[in-house]
Amino acid sequence: MDAIFKALADPSRRQLLDALNLRNGQSLRELCAELDMSRQAVTKHLAVLESAGLVTTIRQGREKLHHLNAAPINDIAERWIDRYDRGRARALADLKRALEDTPMSDTQFVYVTYIKTTPEKLWQALTDAAFISRYMDGTGPDSDWKVGSPIKWRMDPKSEFSDWDQQVLEAEPGKRLSYTWHNYQPEMAEWFGWSEEKLAELQKEKRSKVTFEIEQAGDDTVKLTVVHDDFEPDSEMLKGVSGGWPAILSNLKTLLESGETLSLPS
Repeated sequence: MDAIFKALADPSRRQLLDALNLRNGQSLRELCAELDMSRQAVTKHLAVLESAGLVTTIRQGREKLHHLNAAPINDIAERWIDRYDRGRARALADLKRALEDTPMSDTQFVYVTYIKTTPEKLWQALTDAAFISRYMDGTGPDSDWKVGSPIKWRMDPKSEFSDWDQQVLEAEPGKRLSYTWHNYQPEMAEWFGWSEEKLAELQKEKRSKVTFEIEQAGDDTVKLTVVHDDFEPDSEMLKGVSGGWPAILSNLKTLLESGETLSLPS
């Protein structure tokens, strides 16, 4: 917590977070061009933000792209905001909303969180259908999680699992899991009230993929990085998963650390 508050206390670092909130996934060169700071100053501030977990980096070719990470703000909200009066918490609450509103670039969503668990338990939480059902409110994927295997998905706790042409791309137990995402389905059109024309237009979008990176980050802590990418710019699916993943991953973290689950928004 000390590192997070120290990082947020500096106005230049808040300015960097604002820049990433407006357009995520920027290189050092792009950030320097937008802000009235030297390259050296931006580099130092980014190092502090990355150390606090507020910024994470993903390599894309020769470039290192910087992404805003809302997970530490979620942790502050869960642990501390209820202990302060509304007036003193307003600044943190506003910042939390700002970070969660647009935690994405035009073509990908990135989220990093630290969980008090083991890589083996986290892998089980990502692959065991019964465990997934607990933190995804009865929904989610099911597979044997072998490379090339199909993935079935359930969007309603009362329905059966459906094959929506998803496939396991990578599966390295305790380290890395990647699979293709589903396209828009007729069931979704019924839930959201889309016309046949609207559904047909949405189904033209490029299919995306999601990747989970698991790393040991301490004696009893694991770092989980979620990258959901390969979206077209301004994708409706990207907008949807960017609102859904933070809630799901927060519930996953809570379940692994406390054995309990949160009440997810419907």
